[in-house]
Order: sequence, then structure tokens, then C-alpha cells
Amino acid sequence: MNIRLQNIESDFKGFSDLIAVCERIKSCGPDDELVVIFPQWFDANMCVVLGAILHFSSKKKDQISFEWINPETKKIMQKNSFLFFLGFDNSIMLDLNGTTIEYKQFSQGDYRSFSEYVERNFRGHGLPEMSEALLKEFRKSIFEIFENAVTHSETEYIFACGQYFPYKKRLDFSIADLGIGFYRNVTSKTKLDLSPVQAIEWAMGEEKTTKSGPIPGGLGLKLIREFVTLNRGKMQIASDSGFWELSEGSVKTNTFSSKFPGTVVNIEINTADSRSYCLEEEIEAEDIF
Repeated sequence: MNIRLQNIESDFKGFSDLIAVCERIKSCGPDDELVVIFPQWFDANMCVVLGAILHFSSKKKDQISFEWINPETKKIMQKNSFLFFLGFDNSIMLDLNGTTIEYKQFSQGDYRSFSEYVERNFRGHGLPEMSEALLKEFRKSIFEIFENAVTHSETEYIFACGQYFPYKKRLDFSIADLGIGFYRNVTSKTKLDLSPVQAIEWAMGEEKTTKSGPIPGGLGLKLIREFVTLNRGKMQIASDSGFWELSEGSVKTNTFSSKFPGTVVNIEINTADSRSYCLEEEIEAEDIF
């Protein structure tokens, strides 16, 4: 059975098409062979979505093989180590252009490794100019996404990957997990009657958290959300059947026909932005002096 993908981009259709792959894999019998045929274009950061799905379907991994229409798509997946993680021998290719953020799989306790990964990769790649203080807080916010995936989603693994698209003037970074997702987490803790989309909207509201105890919780996305709004970038969340996107300062939502078995957060930075950014308190400190 062939699964022929259309071009995969970081949008509702791209997520929908990969979730459909998950459904096809789940429905295949023990004697079925699946061939995933990659399209002309595949946004490299979306490897986290496919990687999470393939890990979720690991019991059927011996039934799945891959074909590429475009050799350049395969090269990107060699450069970002995605094919290596799928078990292809000799599949790593050196990224001489420095555009990839490598595909990595982290276990729950890999806090240090993830922190080093973020620090190593969130430098350069066309990022708008930031003060050292803001860059530190930005990385910290990305780390908090990882931390909250462990704390809230009850996931075993977290998947991360990114890609700098110099011609499209954007940098995309995605994190996925195979945990319980926004819907189950929010509705079980709050007892609210919400849809999967409404659960994401609730969690993205100000001061919202499902963490108990004296330590404040939340999603670690407030600073990133403020930055991408000013930067005219994007933030996307796919969880269960819910899809939430912040773009050009406004939010739009949608519902998938099937469910993603976890959560994906995608951050898209507009690298054409020539402005310089700093924390508000840095400006206030300058005004004092």
C-alpha cells in the first residue's frame, strides 16, 4: 500500500496530511507493507511530526519503507539526521550551508542535553538581533516548552527539529511529544467541558496553568508569543484534533478530521525582520540612567 504525500508545509494542511499517515499506519494489518512516498517539498521542521508518528507506530516499523520523488528532499533529511534516527545506515550528510537544526529525540530526563541543544542552535540562522538578556530568556522559554511536555503531557520522549529557509526568510523550530495532549490534560484538571480547540485556547490564555503546588506553571510561551507577534512570525499548536495558530498578531483555529497522538508546537520566526529586540526592563533601566 502506497502513501503518497502531497507537499508538506507548516500549515493546517501539512499537519492534516501527516495525521492521515498516522491513521493509515494504525489501520494497516500485520501482513501489509506500507511505502511512504515523499513529495517534491517537505518543510524539514515537520520531521518532528512524522518522527513522532513513526515512533508511535514503532510496532509496525518493519512494515514501512520510504521513497523520494525529489533527491533534494532526501538530502535535507540526511543533513538534519532524520534518516539516521529512522535507522538508515550511512545516512548523515554534512550541512555545509548551516540551515538545519538537527532532528533529535530526547527522553524525559534529558534536561541538560536539550538546554545545550537550544543554546547551540538558537544562534545565527538569520535570527533578528536580540540583546543577550532577551536571547537568554528566549532560549529559557523554549526550554520551558520541553519542561512542560514532561510535566503536563506525561510523555516518554520529546522530538525536536528546525530549519532555516533563507530564501523564504523564515526560521521554523518544532517540538513534539506523544503525551496526553492539551485536551485530556486541561479537561481532566479543570473539569471544564471543552473541545480540543477550546482546550488549547484555554491553555494559551493569560496566567493559565494546570500545574498544582507552589511552583508556577504555564506553557512557557508568553515571551515567545509576544516576540512572534512583534516579529510578524507564527506560532502553531496541534494537539488531539485541535489546531491553533497565531499569525500576523491574530489567532485562527481549526479541527482535524483525525487526532494527533500528542502535541506539536511550531515557532516560526520572520528572519526578514531587521529590527533589534531587547527586554522591556532593559529599556526602563536605560531611562533611569
